[in-house]
Amino acid sequence: MTTKQNFDGFTEDERAAMKEHAKELKAAARRSPRTAKADAEQDVLAKIAEMEPADRALAERLHTLIRATAPSLTPRLWYGMPAYAKDGKVLCFFQSAQKFKSRYATLGFSDVATLDDGPLWPTTYALTTLTPAVESHITTLLARATS
Repeated sequence: MTTKQNFDGFTEDERAAMKEHAKELKAAARRSPRTAKADAEQDVLAKIAEMEPADRALAERLHTLIRATAPSLTPRLWYGMPAYAKDGKVLCFFQSAQKFKSRYATLGFSDVATLDDGPLWPTTYALTTLTPAVESHITTLLARATS
C-alpha cells in the first residue's frame, strides 16, 4: 500500500526563499535613498558571512571579482542570495550549495544578461572552485552580460 503525499507546489526551502524575498523588498522600501546602495552591499556581505566555509570562500571571491569587473552592477539580496543588479534588475546571482541542499554552488544569470548565443545558451554554471581560468571565464561572461 502506498501513501499519498500532499504537494502544494513549493518545497520548504522555496517557501523560505520567498519569505526572504518579501523581507528584502520591505527593507529596500524603508531605506534612505542616500544610503540604499551601501546598505544593500552590507546586506550581501552579511549574507555571505552566514554561509558555510566552502560556499563563503566562493561567494567572497566572486563578490570581489564582480565588483572589480562590473562596478556598475549594484549588489543586493535576491531571494536570500547575493545578487548584482543592472538598472534595478538582477543580472547575476550566487546560490550557495546549502541554499537548496545542492551538491554544488551556482553562478546564475537572468534574462537581463545579454548572453544570447543562437537558440541555446547556458545561464547557470556549477561552481566548485575559482581557479584563474574559471575567474577569466566569469570575467568574460560579465563583460558580455553587461554590454
